[in-house]
Amino acid sequence: MKKTLTTSLLLTAMALGSTVSTSALALEGVSGNAGVVSQYFFRGIAQTGTASASAGLDYENGGLYLGTWGADVQDGLEIDFYGGYGIETESGLGLSAGFTSYQYTGDFDSAYNEVNLGLSYSFFSLSYNVGTHEEDDDLDIEEADYDFLSATVEYEGYYATVGTWGDDFEGDYVELGYGTEVSGFDIGVAVIVNSEELDVETGEGEESLVFSIGKSF
Repeated sequence: MKKTLTTSLLLTAMALGSTVSTSALALEGVSGNAGVVSQYFFRGIAQTGTASASAGLDYENGGLYLGTWGADVQDGLEIDFYGGYGIETESGLGLSAGFTSYQYTGDFDSAYNEVNLGLSYSFFSLSYNVGTHEEDDDLDIEEADYDFLSATVEYEGYYATVGTWGDDFEGDYVELGYGTEVSGFDIGVAVIVNSEELDVETGEGEESLVFSIGKSF
């Protein structure tokens, strides 16, 4: 693990968060976040073997949202850019549509670009995403199309998510977790169980326990 990179990213994130916390009062709708996870998972796939620091910046105005988020993936950084629009009806039904681009430094991976659709009501939410994994000759990666569907139930900090990949990618996972706020920090713990297709280490499927701590500004 690149401990220097992780520490530097976290310190930068905290400094950025301190700046955002004051300037956000002057620019309504701007917020920031910073955090660390004991192991970084994305949709059931381990991105790191050890801890990862991250930081993000978001802007919201009405239903419009724009943001960027970065994380240490050991062999470089993951940097995401996203935006979209969401509404909520008087009955509590939420609908959203957006776009996300996942970019990487170093030799970790090639870029992903996807369309995101969301539906929510009460404690239930559904997400459907369609994207393309870009070709990269240097990394010996061929272009591939994928879709990803997830369903989440959340109640008073407890949540359960079931996700499945389709098209050129395959695999399923289940995530059970709990999150709460302690002294202004967001604390979380989760158990992630993925299928053999998503287990990049052994190819047999695994169970992982992940801890997280973060701060929003």
